[in-house]
Amino acid sequence: MTQPLVGKQILIVEDEPVFRSLLENYLSSLGAIITVAADGVDALEKMTRFAPDLLICDLAMPRMNGLKLVEHLRNEGVKTPILVISATENMSDIAKALRFGVQDVLLKPIKDLNRLRETVFACLYPNMFNSRVEEEDRLFQDWDALVSDPQAASKLLQELQPPVQQVMSHCRVNYRQLITLNQPGLVLDIAPLSENDLAFYCLDVTRAGDNGVLAALLLRALFNGLLQEQLSQQRQRLPELGNLLKQVNQLLRQANLSGQFPLMVGYYHSGLKNLILVSAGLNATLNTGEHQIQVSNGVPLGTLGNTYLNQISQRCDSWQCQVWGSGGRLRLMLSAE
Repeated sequence: MTQPLVGKQILIVEDEPVFRSLLENYLSSLGAIITVAADGVDALEKMTRFAPDLLICDLAMPRMNGLKLVEHLRNEGVKTPILVISATENMSDIAKALRFGVQDVLLKPIKDLNRLRETVFACLYPNMFNSRVEEEDRLFQDWDALVSDPQAASKLLQELQPPVQQVMSHCRVNYRQLITLNQPGLVLDIAPLSENDLAFYCLDVTRAGDNGVLAALLLRALFNGLLQEQLSQQRQRLPELGNLLKQVNQLLRQANLSGQFPLMVGYYHSGLKNLILVSAGLNATLNTGEHQIQVSNGVPLGTLGNTYLNQISQRCDSWQCQVWGSGGRLRLMLSAE
């Protein structure tokens, strides 16, 4: 068995003994040298004797919780990569952890150890992965300031728009804004998830005022992790996009962002040539060359406690999708290489 973590020292800060033992045994099997601590106070004492290559910590712990530990370390200038693994459903705790500069957040229970392994690798070897750590740090370093300064939030969102043409996951992707507004309207994000998987979303930020821009920034930071979690649970590599949008709807409520958020999410696998589109409030027309399909808009997120959406699935080597809403029109084009 290969041991890709040979020589890496990992400090696990976790007060629950069963889960702590699971992490210790699994990461040890990959070759890592493991030290354990029961809470933040214990972790700081152990870190006086050695500097770990990675710190994995829970949030809810006695004496000193994970947020206090992370804040203390960052204030002291400690730049050790930190992975938070927690059962919290509190969006503000996740936002604070990211603001303090943790590399990633995983939610308990960990159902897929491969997902854990990939996340640990990404924390230890960030240059080898398509990571948005710097972008997330920038976003959450002053979330309160963005909330109180809508113009700054809008400017940041415009700066984060993807290049109009790029190659990712064995696909050539480009898009065109058919109507350009002075303020953000339809916001697009495209991200490679693996060698063959890519995902995208289009959000109309005009229906929720300033909250629309904040919702787009929140999605920008958390979307990849949410979709990776869905992919890791699907043996067929077909994500449950409906469940993903339910999670997004819940996150918007937890972040106290009220309003309507028309959103379309898509996923494409370049090996299987499989496209999935799910709409919650945006109209779209999909053209695959052989077929032209009208995607009905469904109900925007934020409208109701539950999500009501429409999903289509198509096999195609190339496609064009025209999306429109009150924020304008956008055409997204993709061809598998």
